[in-house]
Amino acid sequence: MKTSQTIQQFEIQVKTKLEELQAVLQWFESLVFPSIPQKMGWQCEVALVEAFTNAVRHAHHNLPETTPIELEVEFFPNFLEMRIWDRGKPFDLNAKLKASELEVNSLEKEGGRGLQFIKKLTDELQYLNLPNRRNCLVMRKKYYEQATIERK
Repeated sequence: MKTSQTIQQFEIQVKTKLEELQAVLQWFESLVFPSIPQKMGWQCEVALVEAFTNAVRHAHHNLPETTPIELEVEFFPNFLEMRIWDRGKPFDLNAKLKASELEVNSLEKEGGRGLQFIKKLTDELQYLNLPNRRNCLVMRKKYYEQATIERK
C-alpha cells in the first residue's frame, strides 16, 4: 500500500467484548459522517463492524476480555484508512479469502462471509503480522466523491 500525507488520525482502544461495538460505532460515526459522503461512510462502517467482530470472535476468542483491541481511522487526501489491531494468532488473509469464496455460495454456512464483505466494501485490504505479537487488518476506501475533511 502506498503512503500519503495524513490529514487527520484518530484512535480508540476497547476491551475484547462484543458489547464494545456500540462505543466503536459512536466513535466512528462522529468522525466519518460529518467528513465523507454518506454512502462511503456506511460502506466503511459495515467493514469496520465486520472486522471488529472478527477480532473479538476469532482473533481474541481464547484471550481475556481485558485484552485491548485498538482501532484507528486516518484521513488522507484521496482515501480513508481503517486499522484494527489485535493480539490473536495470525492468519493468512489470502488463504482465508480464497477458502471463503468457495463457501460463500453455500446457504447452509452461517458464518465465514465477513472477510468477503470487507473485501467488497473496501478498495484495499491487507493483514499485517508484526513481530511484537500484534496483527493489523488495514482497510482502505478511496474517495469517489469530494470529501469535506477539515484540516486541524
